Amino acid sequence: MKKHIELLGILHLVYSSLALAIGAFCFILMSGIGFLTHDALAMSILGTIGTVVCVLITVLAIPGIIAGIGLLKMKSWARIVAIIVGCLNLLHFPFGTALGVYTLWVLLNDESRNLLS
Repeated sequence: MKKHIELLGILHLVYSSLALAIGAFCFILMSGIGFLTHDALAMSILGTIGTVVCVLITVLAIPGIIAGIGLLKMKSWARIVAIIVGCLNLLHFPFGTALGVYTLWVLLNDESRNLLS
């Protein structure tokens, strides 16, 4: 089960890092479109929307990164954080759902509970 916990940590890091990259891409895209319009109102609205989306995605991705690092270091607190993140990921069909199901399968196992205590 230790290998599953390590793999789960890596998967949470990768999934959350991809979310951060998507957030940064949305910010750059929205700000870039606003800049290309040469309209001050469009630039401020699209820049604001890009900023809000980027901040929102970043706030949602940080717990996954924290959980991934904690799982790789086999910290006891990482189990609870990863279970919460896994439950939230269940809503992100299809990849988040798969990661959420795998998270729950690994971390609700008695052997995992003993390893991470």
